[in-house]
Amino acid sequence: MPELAEVAFYSKAWAPGIGNEVVEVFCRDQARIYRAADPAKIRRGLKGKKLTGIETKGKQMRFVFEASSLGLHLGMTGELLVKGREDKPGKHDHLVIRQAKHSLVFRDSRMFGALKFAMGREPDWWTKLPPEVVSRAFTLQAVSEYLRRRKGSPIKAVLLQQERFPGVGNWMADEILWRCRFYPGRRAGILNKEETEMFWRETRHLCRDALRIIGTNYGNPPTSWLFRHRWRPGGKCPRDGTTLERATIGGRTTAWCPNCQRK
Repeated sequence: MPELAEVAFYSKAWAPGIGNEVVEVFCRDQARIYRAADPAKIRRGLKGKKLTGIETKGKQMRFVFEASSLGLHLGMTGELLVKGREDKPGKHDHLVIRQAKHSLVFRDSRMFGALKFAMGREPDWWTKLPPEVVSRAFTLQAVSEYLRRRKGSPIKAVLLQQERFPGVGNWMADEILWRCRFYPGRRAGILNKEETEMFWRETRHLCRDALRIIGTNYGNPPTSWLFRHRWRPGGKCPRDGTTLERATIGGRTTAWCPNCQRK
């Protein structure tokens, strides 16, 4: 599933539609992506309106139209495309927003993605999302309190909880813990003050780095990141060359360096 930086990059696929008026909307009404949205309201609310902007928060996207907002979560197989104005919807094209010169398409073969829609520019489902990791509201105090409330959970599992770490997924969590030198199965409640501060700081740094490198133009992270080595057969730690280990921690396949991140 795309994480914070990938979502920021993928959302740009519909950028060619900014400033253009919607002339027609196709919704495959029976598709499961509409479980939280009414296709009829989407058709009525978008027709005749211009796309004015694109925003992302964590793993969520928002496409701002005149007097309305379309929320979108890609899920595991969702993708955004720009197709020709007269192109017919494909089998898995469940939303097609036609404009004068092209169509903005949401395709999702397994339909784990989801849409939301609301009239107005600031719907509750957007404003009530948790603070972004790179925002000022993501404070050391808030993270410390969150870790204390989940003191018995593996730190890897805690990092994946979107209510506090929106946008952080499997590879980003592994990267953060590797930078902190924390074993992923370590209990969240045993971090001391200095370790908690480092954890908070590295989480923010990694999210900023990922948005800058991946979120801008889908650039490749440097070889000094764990990211480039974690799934290679016989992958080595970029810090000291130790062979990486893998196991399921917090319900997710996890990679770490047994020397840098000792139990």
